[in-house]
Amino acid sequence: MNVNLDLIPGFLATHARLLDRRRYASLMGGGGEAGVLAALEGYRNADGGYGWGLEPDLRSPESQPGAALHAFEVFEEVAPRTSPAAAALCDYLESVTLPDGGLPFALPLTVADGTAPWWAGADPATSSLQTTAVSAAAAHRVAAHDPAVAAHPWLATATRYCLDAIQGLEERPHAYVLSFAVGFLDAVHDTEPRAAGLLKRLAGHIPADGRVPVEGGTADEALRPLDFAPFPGRPVRDLFAPEVIAADLVRLAEGQQDDGGWTVDFARISPAGSLEWRGAVTVRAVLILRANGLL
Repeated sequence: MNVNLDLIPGFLATHARLLDRRRYASLMGGGGEAGVLAALEGYRNADGGYGWGLEPDLRSPESQPGAALHAFEVFEEVAPRTSPAAAALCDYLESVTLPDGGLPFALPLTVADGTAPWWAGADPATSSLQTTAVSAAAAHRVAAHDPAVAAHPWLATATRYCLDAIQGLEERPHAYVLSFAVGFLDAVHDTEPRAAGLLKRLAGHIPADGRVPVEGGTADEALRPLDFAPFPGRPVRDLFAPEVIAADLVRLAEGQQDDGGWTVDFARISPAGSLEWRGAVTVRAVLILRANGLL
């Protein structure tokens, strides 16, 4: 694995937002969990939700369900430290949950500039398995160390919705829906009796090489094994042969660019979002490689 860690701080200083610079410093043993949470606070609204571009392709300031994943990721990373903002985020999500228990893909925007069309054109009255599953999965990972999140009624409601919606899938869903549903089932595998069987069923939609093209994406856009199973020791890893994961770890490591950062294969929507995605995926790449014992 030929990853040059010395280049990463300079890349982040040049390209990334403060949040990801603080996340990387904390990840690499610099402490500073309070600084990570303080940087996240800048994206938080009075209703407990997050906006302001925390989801880099959704630039509008109001709270959006699509930003919840990124906030929960931060709450997971600062463990065992907890923050009351995590339970407050659950309060917000509960307030925008639709009658069937799901979250809408997006709510109406107050500022549409710089935002991807899939966010701007979403139906706020229709539940999205994609958004609900990825948010609930991340919340379950936070709940492992935060009792307030574990006990929150929104998490139970979202969990029931996701299990029922996944059980009702009759055809292979969109690549991102498939990925987030698999991630959700992995997160609840040990606590929800239905999860193991549903995970096995969804595994039938993932080819042996783990590469799933993204419908409607760029020409090269695809999800890969580490998008489904980034971390060792999880049930979802059993869906892939060890050599498939090993090869994808090599691919990930070799994805570091000459400037020290990683890039993305999906559409660039705005100049700010493009830079912010690079910072975020760089931190993600280091996190995955480190968790797999390669850094």
